[in-house]
Amino acid sequence: MNPTRSDNRRPPGPADPCPIGVDAETLALLSELQQEFGDFVAVTKPNGRHAIYINDADEVRRLLVRHHGKYVKGPGFERVKMLLGNGLIVSDGETWRRARRMIQPAFTRQNIHRLIGLMIDCAEMRIERWTRVAEAGERLDITQEMSDFALELILRCIFGDDYESRILAAGENPFGFLSKESERNLRIVLQVRETRNLILRIVRERRSRDDDGPPDFLSMYMTATDKAGEGFSEEELLDEIVTLIVAGYETSAGTLNWAWYLLARHPAAEEALLGEARRCLPETDGIDQDALTDMVYTQQMLEETLRLYPPVWIFSRRSIEQDELGGYVIDPGTDIYLSPYLLHRTEKYWAEPEAFDPDRFAPGAAYKKGERPYFPFSLGPRRCLGEYFSFLEMKVHLGLLIQRFHMTLVDGDEPELDLGINLRASQSIFLRPELRGH
Repeated sequence: MNPTRSDNRRPPGPADPCPIGVDAETLALLSELQQEFGDFVAVTKPNGRHAIYINDADEVRRLLVRHHGKYVKGPGFERVKMLLGNGLIVSDGETWRRARRMIQPAFTRQNIHRLIGLMIDCAEMRIERWTRVAEAGERLDITQEMSDFALELILRCIFGDDYESRILAAGENPFGFLSKESERNLRIVLQVRETRNLILRIVRERRSRDDDGPPDFLSMYMTATDKAGEGFSEEELLDEIVTLIVAGYETSAGTLNWAWYLLARHPAAEEALLGEARRCLPETDGIDQDALTDMVYTQQMLEETLRLYPPVWIFSRRSIEQDELGGYVIDPGTDIYLSPYLLHRTEKYWAEPEAFDPDRFAPGAAYKKGERPYFPFSLGPRRCLGEYFSFLEMKVHLGLLIQRFHMTLVDGDEPELDLGINLRASQSIFLRPELRGH
């Protein structure tokens, strides 16, 4: 590539325009640019807009945490907005601040702990199904299994008793397409619109019967109010519930898919996880927040999985006022690109970055928690509200299932990546479950 000259206003970078999207070509391009030009790379996109790719952990933290008010969501979120409306993930400014303040109470640890029973129920249903598969000597499409598991759980947590009575009443789960469609195209947008109508009917029915049932996410969202005492409009509520469904299942489904794959490849990690699960979760009746907090190795293993396979592998910001990062002036209107996938695999920050090593996240490891070059759930005020929920759900699932099944890979080849809005495996990963002796 022909380089441009760097000055105090603009980092070095290629002279020729470079398209940046959510695809394998972009990953290869950014990796190449980083090797040639360093951790700050100036790019001109084909439309003439200036962009900067940043792979410096300190400056990423500065942008997302201390300087977050100088940036809004960048390019690429238009496709997400088609799917989610103006929910928390894509909104900006006062709309985002108001929604965040209203939703945050639903995600207190106390409220999340009330959902542990549902997590156990969903895990036990997998145990029943996988037992039948193991006894028949068949294989599991673990990618689809984890999508189905995570989707069912988030729907039960959102809709409570209405999941059985209203969502499954018609037979096939009307949200099931989310776990089967990888493309975020017009077809899936139309399917989401149909589910919005169903959600609206459930909301109106609840309001008409003034239900005081067990708390679920929908009831908490319906009763949330802002500083003026106003709740969400119907349109706002639908946007936030659809956002919660998609975001709530996508991260956990993808992470568990990769976690089972890595456990099948690394017997030592499997044995460590199994030992901890037997110690912390000997009986389903004893599963509470304390038992799950004690699952330190499982937490490490999940964090290492997220390091290697962050659910969102690239995202962007757009500057709305002048800033300075890495000694360079960031003009208003500049697009900034960040890649957790590439930063998590940068040798400057991680020894043998391509290797799977849960001990990187052990207590007393190289980085303090708040200083890690690590952001699978983003950082700062826009850090994912569902992070704690996701870890709890995954701990329950792995802790119960690993005690019943040993998994072997059907195909030992490393799966190719599907680099869309979310990082997925390009093809399903197949594992063969074997029942453990008790």
